[in-house]
Amino acid sequence: MNALLLDQAHHGFTLRQSRTALPEPGAGEIRVRIMAAALNPVDAKLAIGGHTAWTYPHILGVDGAGVVDALGAGVERFAVGERVLAHFPLSRPGTLAQYALVAAHAASRVPESVDWATAASLPCAALTAWQALTRKLRLQSGQTILIEAAAGGVGGFAVQMAKHLGLTVIATCSTAKHAYVHSLGADHVIDYRNHDVAQTVGRITEGRGVHGVLDAIGGATAQRDLGLLGYGGAMACLINLPDTTHINVFRVAPSLHFITLGGAWLSGSLDAQADLARMGDEVLALLTSGAIRALPIKRLPFEAEAVTAALHEQLAGQVSGKQVVEIASA
Repeated sequence: MNALLLDQAHHGFTLRQSRTALPEPGAGEIRVRIMAAALNPVDAKLAIGGHTAWTYPHILGVDGAGVVDALGAGVERFAVGERVLAHFPLSRPGTLAQYALVAAHAASRVPESVDWATAASLPCAALTAWQALTRKLRLQSGQTILIEAAAGGVGGFAVQMAKHLGLTVIATCSTAKHAYVHSLGADHVIDYRNHDVAQTVGRITEGRGVHGVLDAIGGATAQRDLGLLGYGGAMACLINLPDTTHINVFRVAPSLHFITLGGAWLSGSLDAQADLARMGDEVLALLTSGAIRALPIKRLPFEAEAVTAALHEQLAGQVSGKQVVEIASA
């Protein structure tokens, strides 16, 4: 099969296209003919840092959608020819190839009405947002959430999902993205570069603070946002948890959550892996019902130079919406 290979993880990484062996599904696995694969920040970060379980050359990619091509022993959940998407394990060869393997219990069926690029764009970004909102924060209709980096992949889906759940959404982004984030449904949009986020949130909430925060930035931003929670508020973090020693936890009583889809694979938790499939089903239902829409997609050819450049754009924070590699025609 054709694949984009990473010969070594380092800062100046490049990919090369080559032929490599077709993977054979083990017990409980399906082999997927990848039609489209989305790029994510985690792919770019792994291209620099690698993973202890990798052997080189390695195939990057944790998001993919395609057609079930072969079944491992004991698989009854799917049949050859069915359309699926999945968040693939980051420790194994990934989706920047014509074929990839995933546990059958972690994959979701893709309706015929959803095109391949859209399907591939969902797992990492949409499932992360949905996990944060429904598995961790569990806010109630009428409550208020602050969503950082709302123009990004996770943020863009989170704004739409939060509105679907009946939440009041305060979102941050650059001035250039204000109209876009408003179009996703945000009630209040703050330009984090030119306005004091803490003061603005305080004014919007009349000093009560927010009920929840979804933070995809970490560092000083996460630390500041911890102080914006009202009593009993909850915070979901994608990068790191803030230091609670700088607030009166007895007065605020916050709940802190770390969000990681990859942990389902790294922990070996079959329940968590099965929940990836459930969340995929739920997100696809939101999409097909019109409750959410796909983010803007930049389609990329299945070529090493183009995908290498796109991954470096991920590292530089230059990506809005989703980058999707079209593999079906390769």
